[in-house]
Amino acid sequence: MYDTIFAEQHNKPAVALVNHGFVHDARSAAASKGVPGARFVLTNIPCECTVEEKIASGVQEVLGDVVAALTMPLKAEELVPAPRPTEVTRGAVFSGDLAEVQRFFYKRGWTDGLPITPPTREAVDEMLRGTDLPPDCVVGKMIPMLGKATVEKIAINAVMAGALPTAMPVLIAAVEAMLDPLSSYGIFQVSTGSWSPFLIVNGPIREQLRINGSSGALSPGDIANASIGRTIGLIARNLGGARKGVEDMGVLGNPAKYSMVLGENEEASPWQAHHARHGFARDDNCVTVSFPNSYVQIVPRGTDDQGIVDTIRDRLGPSWRQLTLLVCPSHAATLADAGWTPDRLVAELERTRPEVPPTGIGRLSGPEGARVVVAGGPGAWIGLVLGVGRWVSRPIDLPTDWDKLVRQYRDYVPNYLRY
Repeated sequence: MYDTIFAEQHNKPAVALVNHGFVHDARSAAASKGVPGARFVLTNIPCECTVEEKIASGVQEVLGDVVAALTMPLKAEELVPAPRPTEVTRGAVFSGDLAEVQRFFYKRGWTDGLPITPPTREAVDEMLRGTDLPPDCVVGKMIPMLGKATVEKIAINAVMAGALPTAMPVLIAAVEAMLDPLSSYGIFQVSTGSWSPFLIVNGPIREQLRINGSSGALSPGDIANASIGRTIGLIARNLGGARKGVEDMGVLGNPAKYSMVLGENEEASPWQAHHARHGFARDDNCVTVSFPNSYVQIVPRGTDDQGIVDTIRDRLGPSWRQLTLLVCPSHAATLADAGWTPDRLVAELERTRPEVPPTGIGRLSGPEGARVVVAGGPGAWIGLVLGVGRWVSRPIDLPTDWDKLVRQYRDYVPNYLRY
């Protein structure tokens, strides 16, 4: 649809062929680009079809409609289309008990399906203590509907997700990373492939926020990991306008969109931390964002270094394009003792990759195809986080009263009954 809009914006009549299942997505795409009257013709050609006969017959069925759409005079509403409806709200938008608030937010499409914490004025003001930036500071515009991600709106979504004010510096840096063109966020967020934001946090802030990088780092149960990831998902929905089945056209969806955040287990790593290997100082606070759509856990056939490497290589096969390799501390120690470094490991995986198929599937999407992160607790599992894009890192800026804020929320931890 974007190609059709591009042609129209350059005074070239164009019409798109749109699968019936994507009619809402087509209209939203046209509206987001300021061309709500862009013409398209619905077709029964299966999505991403490679069967020539089906493509030819599908095009033949609608050829007359295509010609008509290219040649018929524009209607009045197409010449001067109505502006995309917008709703600006300031101050209180709703009052009621907790159950009524939940219904109101859910029916407006403002939640991820789970209950939210009502973003009261007091709660949002407390969240804003996590940054020195003014509330109306615009971090960027979110694809696809180009909603402004202001600091205050980030804070509102953070409150809704149940985040603590100490999460704000990470959230602002993560949004900045997402909006970097290198992240390809604008493609992944509306794709049929169900790509999920994956955040890796490095630096002292991991311990200050208690971002888990050890046992069960990607499981529920840690407020920092869970709420930071959930906030990013709400921001994509509420500020970017990526609504399921309208703009977000993921075929199967991805449970990782609820939250996929971990801190690197730097203290248990025999190597330099991930961010220090990619341009940051060891003590810098940093968040790295990528957009995978698959996560696989495997056990090596042997716990010596060659057993670990061979298992990773064989499980990957020829078709991987971007890999974040999650290595547990015991495997990292074994590899390091045998002389393996992250760079050598990545080079070995690329060197021994089988021949790339003629389709081009498997080619790397950038100058580097894999990164190694030490994460997890005791055990022998390996994590393969697979995608197609690039990693984008941003430094995390802290507010002037950071130490006071950390102390205030320091004891916000679960206390499990010990048997």
